[in-house]
Amino acid sequence: MKNSLKKTLVAFGVLGAFSAAAHAQSSVTLYGSLDAGLAYVNNAGGKSLWAQSSGLMSNTYFGLKGAEDLGGGMAAIFKLESGFNLNNGQFSPGYFTGQSSGMFTRQAYVGVQSRDYGTVTLGRQYDTFTDYLSPLGLAGQAGGINLAAHPFNNDNIGAEYSYLNALKYQSANYAGFSFGGMYSFSNQAGAFADGRQWSLGAGYNRGPLKVAAAYSQMSTPGANANSASNAVLNSGLFTVNGASGNTQLAGVQRTVGVGANYAYGPGTVGLLWTHTRLQDVGSVGSGVSMRFDNIEVNGTYGLTPALALVGNYTYTWSNLSASNAELSPKWHSVTLGADYSLSKRTDLYLAGVYQHSSSENIGGFSFSAPTSIGGIIPSSTTQNQVAVATGIRHRF
Repeated sequence: MKNSLKKTLVAFGVLGAFSAAAHAQSSVTLYGSLDAGLAYVNNAGGKSLWAQSSGLMSNTYFGLKGAEDLGGGMAAIFKLESGFNLNNGQFSPGYFTGQSSGMFTRQAYVGVQSRDYGTVTLGRQYDTFTDYLSPLGLAGQAGGINLAAHPFNNDNIGAEYSYLNALKYQSANYAGFSFGGMYSFSNQAGAFADGRQWSLGAGYNRGPLKVAAAYSQMSTPGANANSASNAVLNSGLFTVNGASGNTQLAGVQRTVGVGANYAYGPGTVGLLWTHTRLQDVGSVGSGVSMRFDNIEVNGTYGLTPALALVGNYTYTWSNLSASNAELSPKWHSVTLGADYSLSKRTDLYLAGVYQHSSSENIGGFSFSAPTSIGGIIPSSTTQNQVAVATGIRHRF
């Protein structure tokens, strides 16, 4: 009886040890960022605006991520991430997408990660263009100011939309070099190409230098929920020959970009170029194309361990090409900000943006392009706009 009892206790002890080891090899983390403040806009739809803001500095979201050690340098991973409006608590997919709101509209994927060979994931994800180039812009991880997104977020440097039904590969880090690719299925019977997307990206990150290049292509952007909606054509912020932007679809959208950041002491300087081309803009007419080029110079500088200054200048020039006209509106955007850390997780910020836009009308073919500052109602009466935001941000 005593021997039997001892064997039972030993068995329970072994099971407990295995259970503890299994739990020790798995992890689930709750994380997120909360951003709320006050904003002033000198001209928002023709009037000045004072408002409480959510996510003007950086997106407000929460998420769950986890990993399970499978042994041999392998792990199963997942991520579920939701954006929301801190002012009213409602889920929100972002400023520019046109997608329906709901849970996990930022990311929702599961996959397998190899220490030596890279990571494969399936689900809703950001493409490799966003992964590699967003961190080099002020609207990405270099400064994290949504107000600094390029006009209409035409290249998604602001990381305001992700893709459905996506299969993605990200390589391991090979002495600072990495690469990746993603394919987003349309999931439409008989319309395989409508709304599909694919992208490629590569980067080098070693010491003070970061360099990256990427390419992204969408077929019939906005044709279905999968494409995340073309940020430019579905913004509703401009008109072409009197037709509002949200009535138009492009046959193909192609975006390419290169950029670099260099760190020196407490500061970082960066240079970024992106090019977005929209072909066969539907409601205007077959053969009509649009393109946007953005050149951004940005920098960050730590005056003290707690106080950092950030800024950028972006020059955006566009072209609308049709049989009877060639139009080239332009935007000049300047962003300045200061960020003061109260702790490792909580900071206070003050940021301001000035933007000037231009419009053209040639031969009766008009391209009206008012200001387009990220997350701000555009100016409807002038081609100049100033926005200032101050607030508090907490990361967990």
